[in-house]
Amino acid sequence: MYQLKLKNIAFAALAFFGTPLLAQANDISIYTPTFSLTDPNDPGAGMLGMEQVDIWARIRKGFGIPDLDNAQVVSQTDFYSARPEYFERTTVRASRYLYHVVQELEKRGMPTELALLPFIESAFNPQAYSGAKAAGMWQFVPATGRDFNLKQNMFKDERRDVLASTDAALTYLQKLYGMFGDWQLALAAYNWGEGSVQRAINKNQAAGLPIDFNSLAPLMPAETRNYVPKLQAVKNIIAAPEMYNVSLPKVDNQPYFVTIGKTRDIDVKVAAQLAELSLDEFKALNPQFNRPVIIGSADTKILLPESNAEKFKHNLTQWTHTLSSWTSHTVSSARERIETIATRFDTTPAIIREVNHIPPRMLLKAGSTILVPKTETANSDITAEVADNATMAVTPDAPETRRISIKVGKRDTLASIASRYHVSVSQVKAWNGLRRDTVSRGQSLQLQVPNRMVASAGGTKAGHNVRYHTATASNSRSSKNKVAAKKSSKPVVLASSRNSRS
Repeated sequence: MYQLKLKNIAFAALAFFGTPLLAQANDISIYTPTFSLTDPNDPGAGMLGMEQVDIWARIRKGFGIPDLDNAQVVSQTDFYSARPEYFERTTVRASRYLYHVVQELEKRGMPTELALLPFIESAFNPQAYSGAKAAGMWQFVPATGRDFNLKQNMFKDERRDVLASTDAALTYLQKLYGMFGDWQLALAAYNWGEGSVQRAINKNQAAGLPIDFNSLAPLMPAETRNYVPKLQAVKNIIAAPEMYNVSLPKVDNQPYFVTIGKTRDIDVKVAAQLAELSLDEFKALNPQFNRPVIIGSADTKILLPESNAEKFKHNLTQWTHTLSSWTSHTVSSARERIETIATRFDTTPAIIREVNHIPPRMLLKAGSTILVPKTETANSDITAEVADNATMAVTPDAPETRRISIKVGKRDTLASIASRYHVSVSQVKAWNGLRRDTVSRGQSLQLQVPNRMVASAGGTKAGHNVRYHTATASNSRSSKNKVAAKKSSKPVVLASSRNSRS
């Protein structure tokens, strides 16, 4: 029945493609997930009654990693089972993603307890961010994410993308299992790095010692020593929740979301509105978008619950406004201030800073690409090339020059002073009303030096006293333009830091 309903959506979507949309978005396509109701481990067993089997039963059926037994497992099992409310909150959050993860594991013939790994990594929060800059449900650090083709640019971070990060994490785990031939060591390497695990193996082998997880654990940092036991603890509770007085929320053994292909720019708020979802729920399924606009391309995907995908499709046909209110602008020079940009695009400096996450009292460097509101003269969508290559760099909003006073030294000349402070002789003469090219020892001179030179010049040579003066009024900034930027989606910072994977 469920498959038939999904097929009907697909047929409706095909018919929908031929209809011109008032919103200029006739390129929408809906992809339904493929799944099987047969037991992948026992095809001859026939159909699993999907209405009678929840995702937990399916996960238990696919357990394939040998159980770990040590003191840490006992301690971690006690820890999790003593916190049923935490377990319930995490499993409710996980209910959006578990079916997809289990499905992908089964496709690859991998043990299904690996679907529980985000319990340990992120508590199934795709917005999770660690002190070591690991991000997403599977906690990829930037370098490892790039190794597995997870795009990380100004507009999108695929380390938080539910589909892309799951594919990358399972590919990485498969690679690690291929290296070590042991799932417990593969998991240790996922946390500690394959290089670290291999060095520990080599050390034990050289000493004639075993190389299983328990034997290598004394060589591991505390986080990794407890990492695999944590997964075993969660596995123990999922396997027999009643034994630990834990009540698992029911998670249906069916897809939570379908995938919508979107090849035009669309604001995040507009997409959520069309899908009739709260912004929080939309972002929970689509946490990879860093800015308030989703950049359209052939590879762009939006995840929506199946019923909301139908609403999205219907509401889109009725939408008469622009889908996206943002375009891009590249800063041409360091003198192009945020106030100037705001005026040009009929907005405020506060909005420019908020949307682009520009901290207060910071200026944009030349070459930076930022989001700006569309106008009548600048209303094009943001190209995939711009999105992939966009960078933004900022610098403190400080005066370009500062006035200082110096005393002429014994061997100083106008030329040597000018050279030392990166100015010209004519400038020194003009600033001090000098008519000749000579100066006297002990004479006071006023200089306008580049700000970056002040710290390096002060005290570098004996006998050169430098006194600092405040910036001129022309370089001061109105306090009304010093607006603190607010991030559109504040990431969750994990208490523990991820070890770098090397």
